[in-house]
Amino acid sequence: MSKLNWLSLITILILLAFGATAAQGHGYVVRAIPADRSTLERPPTRVQYWFSEDLEPRFSEINLRDSAGAIIASGAVDDKNQALLALRVPPGLADGAYVVELRPAFASDGHVIAESRVFFVGAEVGDIAGQSADDRAIPLEVLWRALLNLANFVFFGASLLYAVVLTPAWGSARYQGGGLPPRVMRRLRNCLIAALALALAANLIALLQQSMVFFNTTAAQVIEQNLWQVALIGSRFGDIWTFRLVLLIFCAIMLFAAEYFRDLMPQLANGIWRGLPWLGALFIGLSMVTGHAAGSTLLPWVAIAVDWLHALAVAFWLGGALTLTLLLPVALAPYNEEQRRQALRAVMLRFSRIMLPLVALVVVSGIYNALNFFINPVDLATSYGRSLGLKLLLALPVFMLGAQQHIALRPELAGRLQSALTNFPLVRGVAPGAGRAGGLILRLEVTLMLGTLLAVAWLSATPVPEPDLPRSSIDAPQATLAVGEFKVALALIPGGPGVNSYDTVLSRAGAPATDMAVHLQLVNPARGIRSAWLDAEQVETGLYVAAGDDIDRAGSWWTLIDLAAADGSTNRAAFAWEINQAAAVQQSRPPRVIHVLALLALAAVLAYWLKSGARRLIAALNLSPASLIIASGAVALSLGIMAAGAVMISEQQRNYELTLNPPPRVVNTILPDAESLRRGEALYREHCLVWQGQSADFRALRDRLGAARDDFLYDAVVTGWRSLPPCARDLDVDARWDVVNYFRTFEGRGE
Repeated sequence: MSKLNWLSLITILILLAFGATAAQGHGYVVRAIPADRSTLERPPTRVQYWFSEDLEPRFSEINLRDSAGAIIASGAVDDKNQALLALRVPPGLADGAYVVELRPAFASDGHVIAESRVFFVGAEVGDIAGQSADDRAIPLEVLWRALLNLANFVFFGASLLYAVVLTPAWGSARYQGGGLPPRVMRRLRNCLIAALALALAANLIALLQQSMVFFNTTAAQVIEQNLWQVALIGSRFGDIWTFRLVLLIFCAIMLFAAEYFRDLMPQLANGIWRGLPWLGALFIGLSMVTGHAAGSTLLPWVAIAVDWLHALAVAFWLGGALTLTLLLPVALAPYNEEQRRQALRAVMLRFSRIMLPLVALVVVSGIYNALNFFINPVDLATSYGRSLGLKLLLALPVFMLGAQQHIALRPELAGRLQSALTNFPLVRGVAPGAGRAGGLILRLEVTLMLGTLLAVAWLSATPVPEPDLPRSSIDAPQATLAVGEFKVALALIPGGPGVNSYDTVLSRAGAPATDMAVHLQLVNPARGIRSAWLDAEQVETGLYVAAGDDIDRAGSWWTLIDLAAADGSTNRAAFAWEINQAAAVQQSRPPRVIHVLALLALAAVLAYWLKSGARRLIAALNLSPASLIIASGAVALSLGIMAAGAVMISEQQRNYELTLNPPPRVVNTILPDAESLRRGEALYREHCLVWQGQSADFRALRDRLGAARDDFLYDAVVTGWRSLPPCARDLDVDARWDVVNYFRTFEGRGE
């Protein structure tokens, strides 16, 4: 069974390693077209909102309303970008105020945020305003989170209490299948069964609440129309929910096996009982990889690990204390007063000794967790800050009662403190922690901790303050070109990998050009990557704006702009850029001195625990030297497997990308500007005579232009394609690229 214990530990480590996706406490808008409360001279044709993380396409909505509240257009998550909500605006939009309703459902944690933004066409209307996202917690979500945390904490706390406190204090070899009196084992088993039942109920409520949020409807409709099935099958929340349910069933099977084999195979039953804490830690770890810590902008791996340690320490404190309050009446019933006092003292001393470093761990890890999300003093005034303040207010008496209990169990310590603080009598007479008063204090402590647990659930359901990520002060790339009678000025904002807006100022003879259709494409020639043609919206006189996340890495990029006039004529402006990674929107922030100090304090607490308690914990878990060596090797092997797995996954992702977009055999070195198109047209008409027909193969090649890469078209020019012969073989490389650039003009522009 020691192998089962360590297999559980390895499973936890793997879960924390690969389950730590880029989650957020809640996502947020990173770029909007049009911007909130912007005034446009003419109506846009599209409305687009980019978010900081992927959305659930089935449950995310975007609507456009007029000033009277009527919905005039609706949209959805973009097929090619799961972080983009967009809609197409109907033509002929009149001047006035318009409200964009956003209801994104974030895939990472299932949270749905409702907010609205406003833009104006013509002139601003002062009494129209959008509604900011509600950052308050949903009471039903708080309920199921509190119940689930309570269940997880009781399961972990009770099972670990059995291994490291009850068995060493009360255990005896004459009790088979558990090492404790049958009445104690029955009560302990009932506590674990109740925890599993409570976890099942919490998960059912969670599924109901999440379905209500996804569909924005009532619980009755969710049940009557079986909407919960859609939420369960069609979302990441459903995947995690299913995993939790499978784990619950497995834990129930393990408890049944321990009871079934109690007399037949007592060693197996004992091993199962000692393996349960690892399963409890797995329950808690599953919450860590989908919680706020996974979305930390400051060392997310460290944030998850610290949050997990914090939760495990609290779980043992609360779960162990609650289990003790339920066990003590049954366990001490057959004894006289003196025997009760001795038995209680033996348990409480061991429990208190273990809790001393764990309390320090709770405090230090809690400070580090808070520092993850409170960057500026103003963050303390948010809903998350107020929820944290309530949690601390409830937790303070718990710490005070715990300290009093710890002192009361040690008369020598109480005596020294009594002498030092003569005017503040801490203890009178016999240590209360060892008698009837100790049980009352323990029950009061548990009651306050349950209230704190509710505050923790409220905190988990409350969005963290939107991170104030550092932004580069590098100037946005911009350039100006003269193309025929037009002057084209283009700026990439902010000009780094990620979501950028492309602002084009177009003028003719010194006056803004307002009668043009502007289409824009992004090209990464080194990888043969081209974006779809984007329609640039005219938001002000002569200012055309488009946006997208096509620039996904630093390097050489081209921006192609086609200016289409009403008579069908087209002019091309082509810009070449060197995209700098420094201009990207930062997704993380470096640690400050205070973070380093908090981590050093945490390391000191862990070092103290390893020095004082690790040996006793290992002994309590009944790990022999041989199994400890095997376990150490298993942990080292698991870490190696995780590191190799991370490398393998990264390599697989790279190979997958290379499979979809292998490096081009030949790279286009000729910028497709107006001059290249002019040369290419002349060469095409002179040397590609057969291509100028309307054969089926010509039409097929033309229809493939949107997906065809430059190296494919280059090969077609050199060697031909199907029935189309090659162009003249004596063309040099640059000339062939001119032909390729010109042939691409047959592709349609816009969407």
